Amino acid sequence: MNFSEYKNKRENAPSISFEVFPPKDDSEFEKLKGILAKLAEFSPSIITVTHGAMGKGRKRTLEVASYVKNVIGTESACHLTCIGSSEREIDLMLEGIEQKKIHNIVALRGDIPKEEGKELLSKGAFQHANQLVEHIRKYEKEKPQRFSLAVAGYPEKHIESPSFEEDIANLKKKVDAGADIIITQLFFDNRYYFDYVERVRAAGIDLPVIPGLMPVLSSRQVIRISSLCGTEIPSSLKKKLNGAGDDNRKAVEVGIAQCRDQARELIDKGVPGIHFYVLNRTSHIEKILESI
Repeated sequence: MNFSEYKNKRENAPSISFEVFPPKDDSEFEKLKGILAKLAEFSPSIITVTHGAMGKGRKRTLEVASYVKNVIGTESACHLTCIGSSEREIDLMLEGIEQKKIHNIVALRGDIPKEEGKELLSKGAFQHANQLVEHIRKYEKEKPQRFSLAVAGYPEKHIESPSFEEDIANLKKKVDAGADIIITQLFFDNRYYFDYVERVRAAGIDLPVIPGLMPVLSSRQVIRISSLCGTEIPSSLKKKLNGAGDDNRKAVEVGIAQCRDQARELIDKGVPGIHFYVLNRTSHIEKILESI
């Protein structure tokens, strides 16, 4: 299943997709292969593969995505960031993705490093994700392959955006440039997702909005991620995590229950799919999927 096929899905048959990150070395890749094989047993529509800041690890990203698609036989997607990249660098990456017969791309701006940010913005050909989407569609005019493109959405608005209005306006630019679906940043309160979909529809955007869920694995993890992306931790979740203390086993149980309850409500409300940020683990995902 490609990203573009979400448009024609029946609402009562939601798909699941997973997101993994690439390994640092060959030994980690061998471990990841086992994880990917296990994830494939859950019959996901797509497994997406991230890479590090500033495009670090792009080679590994493509290697993992190719393994998922061409060895395991599950559809895959490469994350592609553009900040600080030239058009030629992006074209070379697109050529590599084509050669591996991968049809899906998650098109992102990428994080701007604090120290080099201004310099990168002045040197690179791209400053925003909509420019990357537009470039990919332009690239396709000279190539036979049609890519399916996902872009990011932010239910609690992008942490750099001064307002929801501007954030939705930026989303519309990505959509108008040729995106196929929207995958949201993680959130722990479904109300943010439902409110976001209303804002998106009010802006005239009719693409599928796929909610992104991340099971909590530790109290420290959720606090760190929340601070990085501006995601609110509900008071009820905070209370349960505080109750778990330093016992990560209990924290994982709290995270599984939280993610399970979110997923159940989202499915009941007819979402087209759920994108799980699995953090290269499977045991917690298996429990969540079994319960829903």
